[in-house]
Amino acid sequence: MKKNQFRLLGVMSGTSLDGVDVVAVQFDFNSTTRYKILHAATISYDKLWKQKLSSAVNLQEEELAHFNFAYTRYLGHILKDFIRKYELKELDAICSHGHTVKHEPQNKYTLQIGNLEELAQITGQKVVCDFRVQDVKLGGQGAPLVPVGDKLLFAEYDYCLNLGGFANISTEENNQRIAYDLCAVNTVLNYYAEKLGHEYDEGGKIAASGNLIKALYEQLNSKEYYTAKFPKSLGIEWVNMEIFPLISQFKNNIPDVLHTYTKHIAFQISAAVKTSPEAKVLVTGGGAFNDFLMQELRKKCSAQFVLPSAALINFKEALIFAFLGALRLRGENNILKSVTGAEKDHSSGVIFLP
Repeated sequence: MKKNQFRLLGVMSGTSLDGVDVVAVQFDFNSTTRYKILHAATISYDKLWKQKLSSAVNLQEEELAHFNFAYTRYLGHILKDFIRKYELKELDAICSHGHTVKHEPQNKYTLQIGNLEELAQITGQKVVCDFRVQDVKLGGQGAPLVPVGDKLLFAEYDYCLNLGGFANISTEENNQRIAYDLCAVNTVLNYYAEKLGHEYDEGGKIAASGNLIKALYEQLNSKEYYTAKFPKSLGIEWVNMEIFPLISQFKNNIPDVLHTYTKHIAFQISAAVKTSPEAKVLVTGGGAFNDFLMQELRKKCSAQFVLPSAALINFKEALIFAFLGALRLRGENNILKSVTGAEKDHSSGVIFLP
């Protein structure tokens, strides 16, 4: 008989590099699937770890293997401290996304570091991790993976929009879940805010003070990716090749760049949402706190953009990776071919025992 109740840790580190999101959550599969967040925290990266993680994409194979081991140890001690701090007993598993360093589905390759067996040994807990690799081997994009949680946990919304390092969206179309990455968000916005000495542009105030660079806005929106059919996904490699070089051609001040790029984000999101006043869009991720971005979105699109509790805004992705782990432990599919383009729906995730 399948287990119906789980106490899990969900762990997520996103491309925006704000830190490791950890959520302790309880799931109940008895009738409809229900969840309860017990504890949650973001453990911020210090300057050195931010620097290491942002440049890891350039490491050679042997250096990357060493870095993977070092990051796994670092992550293991963060999780061990979290378990101790909240006196968590009888956890069924830690369900960890790891941190994406390389994402090249076109080459059948994706790498999330921090997913080594040492994670189970350090924490003393069962670990479910490395969710993306199997999907890529099956011809999928390996991303986005959150939509199965959107479908089963947040079905009352017409769209689920996440505004993290990248924006991604999921919805039902022709009775199946579809989802894809829309554009880069905080990977770009934070990069330019840091040039002015800020970790991020709080509330989008710097962007709001700028002016539109019309030629940049038009060239950003003409990127080939935006007209490609889904399934499709983005990685930091695309930002480094397509976005930063384009922006650098314009010698404008940073407030103008942030203003223009924020309007570009709003345009790309509004293009993906059917503009109906009845459509409800659940908005999560750090970008949900960007007031200027939300204002621009509401200008361009008549749908209802719903901001849930701060806990759900900050920890929805970590929560859903815990859910993916629960599905894996139940032997149920946790990745949908309609989303990633894989050969079949499947149950993904490597399991390590302590």
